[in-house]
Amino acid sequence: MSYDLARIRAEFPILSREVNGQPLAYLDSAASAQRPLAVIDAESYFYQHGYAAVHRGIHTLSAEATTAMEHVRSQAARFLNAGSADEIIFVKGTTEGINLVANCWGLSQLKAGDNVIITAMEHHANIVPWQMVAERTGAEIRVLPLTENGELDIDRLDGLIDSRSRLLAVTHVSNVLGTVNPVKALVAKAKAAGLVTLIDGAQAVMHDKVDVQDIDCDFYVFSGHKLYGPNGIGILYGRQALLEQMPPWMGGGAMIDTVVLPVGTTYGKSPWRFEAGTPNTGGIIGLGAAFAWIETLGLPAIKAHERSLMRYALDKLASVPDLIIYGPTERAGVIAFNLGKHHAYDVGSFLDQYGIAIRTGHHCAMPLMQHYGVPAMCRASFALYNSEEEADRLAAGLTRIQRLLG
Repeated sequence: MSYDLARIRAEFPILSREVNGQPLAYLDSAASAQRPLAVIDAESYFYQHGYAAVHRGIHTLSAEATTAMEHVRSQAARFLNAGSADEIIFVKGTTEGINLVANCWGLSQLKAGDNVIITAMEHHANIVPWQMVAERTGAEIRVLPLTENGELDIDRLDGLIDSRSRLLAVTHVSNVLGTVNPVKALVAKAKAAGLVTLIDGAQAVMHDKVDVQDIDCDFYVFSGHKLYGPNGIGILYGRQALLEQMPPWMGGGAMIDTVVLPVGTTYGKSPWRFEAGTPNTGGIIGLGAAFAWIETLGLPAIKAHERSLMRYALDKLASVPDLIIYGPTERAGVIAFNLGKHHAYDVGSFLDQYGIAIRTGHHCAMPLMQHYGVPAMCRASFALYNSEEEADRLAAGLTRIQRLLG
């Protein structure tokens, strides 16, 4: 079946908007993707016809909501090819998922003299939690550097690993450079040395199929709002054997077995021991709708469309005078650039006047900005609903800005 871009775009009402008198070209999906009607309608239906607190309720609405929530847990397990739905934890997003691992696994396992290995291209969400844990435990942070073309210098990993290395935490796809990291090979190398592995998949799951059993990682985390689902909901996959050993992070309702005073409270089984409090049930329902909607399109078809579009966009941008593009030739989803010496904020403001939405700033990757010696970058991100016409408009807009600013 052919990839019907017009039909797909019609499922996203916001794409018919005009901004500053121009048709909206939404090139900011890496920050937050738009939602199709299937997701919007699923959340709306739940709030109109099925809303109730989940767990422990004996009435019909509560039982239905609980069943729907647990169905999405099973959907997430299939989406990642997890071994069991019990390896899926609902979190607010990638940031909370990584913080959960840092606080539950990191604080219980790391000691002074141990080390955690991250990379120079990580999002702050996969840097700062490990720094905070290191401050509390006396562990050391080690950083895998980049090569000149914006890929990880994998040959340097062996030199970072020693007998006190405990964890490798790495992004699957860079949110700035679009670099697709060879996570399976990295995990194998780390596992051979006895390290636990965590993959930040926030920029990966929307572009290609992810199989956590094939990757063989211990933790994998992503956010719903980058996968055409709601914000405020995400998924943490954790290997069952590790989850069973980890203490809970937050205390409260839903994560307990028995509560006694003054001490002696016991905790529930994984994954529920990590899901304290009332969950974002509407967001979970919406995420389930996103899983189902993506399945109807098929990730192979999405990947083929996006790869073709990315090649087209890079070819078009190559003609823009003084444009500096960062990162490797082969990439997924994003193109980071600067236009000569013009500040990224100015370029982004001009593009907005032309109805083109991009992201500007440090992209929660300040160490990466320092690596390239710039305060900020522009970032255009392409998704399953973007077109070659929008890539044309981006290139034309940048060329016009260059003529105006000189």
